[in-house]
Amino acid sequence: MIRVISSIVAFLSITALYSQNTSGEVPKLVVGITIDQLRGDYIEMFKGTFGNKGFNRLLNNGLVYNNVNYDFPDLDRASTIATIFTGANPSYHGITADKKYLINQNLEVSSFIDDNFMGNFTNEKLSPLALRVSTIADELKIASGGQSDIFAFAPDASQALASGGHAASGAYWIEDVDAKWATTTFYKTRHPVIDQHNRGQQALTYTINSVSWKPALSIDKYNAFPYTKNRYNFQHFFVNTKKDNVRKFKESPLVNKEVNDIAIKVLETNSLGTRMNPDFLALTFYAGNYSDALDKNYSVEIQDTYYRLDNELARLLDAIDGAVGLENTLIFIVSTGYFVEHEVIPEGMVTSGGIFYPDRSQALLNMYLMATYGRQQWIKKYYNSQFFFDHKLLEDNKIDLGEFQSTAAEFLVQSAGIQDVITSHQMLHGAYNNTVQYYRNGYFKGVSGDLFLELQPGWNIKEPESNNTQRVNNNAIASPVIFFGKGVVPQKINRTINATDIAPSVSYRLRIRAPNAANGEILKELF
Repeated sequence: MIRVISSIVAFLSITALYSQNTSGEVPKLVVGITIDQLRGDYIEMFKGTFGNKGFNRLLNNGLVYNNVNYDFPDLDRASTIATIFTGANPSYHGITADKKYLINQNLEVSSFIDDNFMGNFTNEKLSPLALRVSTIADELKIASGGQSDIFAFAPDASQALASGGHAASGAYWIEDVDAKWATTTFYKTRHPVIDQHNRGQQALTYTINSVSWKPALSIDKYNAFPYTKNRYNFQHFFVNTKKDNVRKFKESPLVNKEVNDIAIKVLETNSLGTRMNPDFLALTFYAGNYSDALDKNYSVEIQDTYYRLDNELARLLDAIDGAVGLENTLIFIVSTGYFVEHEVIPEGMVTSGGIFYPDRSQALLNMYLMATYGRQQWIKKYYNSQFFFDHKLLEDNKIDLGEFQSTAAEFLVQSAGIQDVITSHQMLHGAYNNTVQYYRNGYFKGVSGDLFLELQPGWNIKEPESNNTQRVNNNAIASPVIFFGKGVVPQKINRTINATDIAPSVSYRLRIRAPNAANGEILKELF
């Protein structure tokens, strides 16, 4: 009897506490913002140029985790965003990278390629069906009986499809040739506002010729880097006679204004967050490097990128406040957790490391395999730090795949610059250790290769048929996560959270089921 009474008292206490907690109420609108390559150290370094209504408003009034961890290798804009919105690693959701290699056709294609669906305002045939599990937005659509509106806007297709999921009212991206807002016929609803925008004179298609990126502030304001002796004005043009002009535009901070413009227009015209069921808006912004920038002027350009991003965040928050009310909205901001850096080594300086040539490594490995197993072309492709073998050839010669992979790995690991080689057989069947599990989290059968290469820090990768090299850096970069809005108690938490924690935590706040492969924990500070 005492045990029963105690249980009733405990239940009533929890119920009373819950009723006082505003986080128990479901927000009318959820806004999920991913910022590609956002760095926490840069926010801190550049905050002297920020106003009070963008980053500073979020940091002062939000729940801020100083770092997010993605527990798999080779992060990029597609694999990370898919992880955020599904709460699962690539081994479950299937998006290992922005692009994938089709071994039988010897083709590099989008990870979201789907010949069953045509494009709207694009020739690309894509769909979100490459996502093998559900997303936050999918679960919201199910919970609301299809009544919630869900929109995703991003610079690139993979970002829009990963964040919009299967059930979006629309997922849109900036098409790489004509710069129109494109989508796929997988989504049955076409938003008239976006069609009107694409055909109007304000569309980027018609304005990109007159657009240029130059410093928004006097460059003497951009003084955050203590080792920069000289700072230069710059101006980048995106005229459509230049090669890859749209891609270059999408690597500039001007793309954030383009995303913001269309998102705010849909927010206001579609009355998001004003009906009985919650609505969802997913946006992707860019905070990375401009690949065509002069290396000596990097410090000015990246500071201008963050200054402009701060202004766009302020504009978005004001628009949400005016349309829905920030007190009725749950906003989360997540970095993609990596940064593509163009490092400049002073002339005459000798560094550790060297240059890793994948094509030479492939040739040497194939010669060794020929000497061991016979004169055949055993290797199909080197792609994205992975080797793909000819499985049919192995089957025809009755060669055990696990043994073959192990033999190749033992040879490769002796090569200069290679730290470790993990085989797919190890990931699926081998003895467990932390390194194998890390690579296993990024492996998806039918998409990933046979061998995963880990290169030593300081080495440069010289890709075949490219003049560019990529330097391997394993140094830590602070990648913040911010929750802001309805029922969020302002706190700064000096703790690294897992990217897989975000989807189940947002789902809990929405009082819906978490995505079906989500395996993270619910963040206790959010409640």
